[in-house]
Amino acid sequence: MPFDFINVYRSLKERFESGDEPSQKDRAIGLIPSTVVMISGCRDSQTSADVCNVEQFCLPDTAGKAGGAFTSALLRVLYHDEQTPESDMSYIQVLEGIRDQLDDDYTQVPQLSSSRPSDLDSPFVLAEGEGTRQALLIGINYAGHNPGELSGCHNDVMNIKKYIMEVHGFEEDNIVVLMDDGEHVEPTGENILRELSRLAGESESGDSVFVHYSGHGASVKDDDDGEEADGMDECLCPIDYAENGVIRDDSLYSSLIATMNSGVYVTCLMDCCHSGSILDLPYMYKPDGSTGGQLVENPKFRFDKLFQLFGNIASDFLDILQ
Repeated sequence: MPFDFINVYRSLKERFESGDEPSQKDRAIGLIPSTVVMISGCRDSQTSADVCNVEQFCLPDTAGKAGGAFTSALLRVLYHDEQTPESDMSYIQVLEGIRDQLDDDYTQVPQLSSSRPSDLDSPFVLAEGEGTRQALLIGINYAGHNPGELSGCHNDVMNIKKYIMEVHGFEEDNIVVLMDDGEHVEPTGENILRELSRLAGESESGDSVFVHYSGHGASVKDDDDGEEADGMDECLCPIDYAENGVIRDDSLYSSLIATMNSGVYVTCLMDCCHSGSILDLPYMYKPDGSTGGQLVENPKFRFDKLFQLFGNIASDFLDILQ
């Protein structure tokens, strides 16, 4: 972790205490050093869905016929018949294309959130720069869980893996797959958080990081009273959630977002329920007309919450140095 991490925290703290309240952009740059873009399968209040046959989306069928509706729709827009679009698509075109694919059969509204204000009419970018491109792909079918077993999450991972390797230049050695299939490392909470922290620790300016999650998500009562505006934490459900708990949004921020180096480009695809603001990013867009076709300030972005988390991380780091 770079030493300017501590200096950024101290600078923001001094401004806060002096009454010179930072702007939304200043807060975002200070609390989220890297550029992070997340596309989520639905709003916080919504559930996501499986499709029973990915062939209807004209996708490669590499691990069975079922798949997540959001992942399948996204790949139909960006990788239809294993072909990329003839011309660059903008972020708005990608999001609206996904929504169009879902519109007839699914009510979920995909969302885009970001750590920076940006032009959504610019070309969609999944990875950029000449640095290393690393990916973490997580697929959880919860085999044997009753209720709760899914059927499409492994297929999502293999389809996304093929896409990022063939289209975006990710190499096999730089892709970590966590799946509950008996062949890969188990997607336990500990393993997921360890891999997220590893990505943040290893990535340098100019690198790109890609994270894809396909599995259950949840919305549970905020464990820090009053920290969330709606009183709820958005969560991922690892394979061992029943024994060891869920992964709350605070842990995702602390493991991946707050400690990622400046200059890294991070893209996250979250195909799970209640995923709209799971990374607590300050800007958002929804392709349903509610944000006017623009990135707007996320009303659920809590500067005080992230500042407190940021301070806890800084304090822990200082303790290590002493």
